[in-house]
Amino acid sequence: MIERRNKREIYFQEQDYTTEKYVVPYIQKHFAVDSNTRVLEIGCGEGGNLKYFIDKGCEVLGLDLNKRQLENAKEFTQKFCKDTSKTSFLNLNVYNAKPEELGKFDLVMMRDVIEHIPDQEKFISFLLNFVKEDGVVFFGFPPWYMPFGGHQQGCNSFLRAVPYFHILPSFLYKFLLKLFGESENKIAGLLQTKVTGISIDGFKRIVRKSQWNVLNETLYLINPNYDIKFKLKPRKQLPIIRSIPFFRNFVTTCAYYIITPKK
Repeated sequence: MIERRNKREIYFQEQDYTTEKYVVPYIQKHFAVDSNTRVLEIGCGEGGNLKYFIDKGCEVLGLDLNKRQLENAKEFTQKFCKDTSKTSFLNLNVYNAKPEELGKFDLVMMRDVIEHIPDQEKFISFLLNFVKEDGVVFFGFPPWYMPFGGHQQGCNSFLRAVPYFHILPSFLYKFLLKLFGESENKIAGLLQTKVTGISIDGFKRIVRKSQWNVLNETLYLINPNYDIKFKLKPRKQLPIIRSIPFFRNFVTTCAYYIITPKK
């Protein structure tokens, strides 16, 4: 249990590092964050993405379905943040959230979350209930077709190091996972991600059909998070690759977007 908590604490610190060094500067090109900013993170996990905003004095709310991760978030933010008096965490499905109770936010954070949410078209439209007219939403996600877009790196067998095999048909994907001893819970989670995984083209199509404008799009050959995890310098995708629909999904490890409600 102590070892597991230590791993989650390291993950908290990795999230904080990437958010402060890469995500916040990306957001601030379009939205100035200060102590008056109301921040909502959907799928906040341990809360590492929120540390910068808490220390900035923002009013912060984190939502997550995982009670254990929320307990960690409360513990870690108390331990590592300057002042958590304006911070709260709720174990809540966002679809059950009442906009009139939560109010609207200046900034909504969704980092490595959208690829786990069913019915993304409905969800992205639903987000309008929580964003101020001049507010923004940050999305960061791995395109489904990238080498580890199925999150198979979380496997317990050697399959965690096998790229692209998550693209196989579901029956064959499940067969291989069972063959190499992955647990039923792990297999169920990976198959769910196979259903909800999102591509660059799919995300852009959904946003185009909704009441949102894209303020910025950046595709990365090397994910900014690989800086802290693997000591690899982030690298943006080559323009020629960015311009090729579908293929770009296979060689892009991360996509960043800023969207805002249409006026």
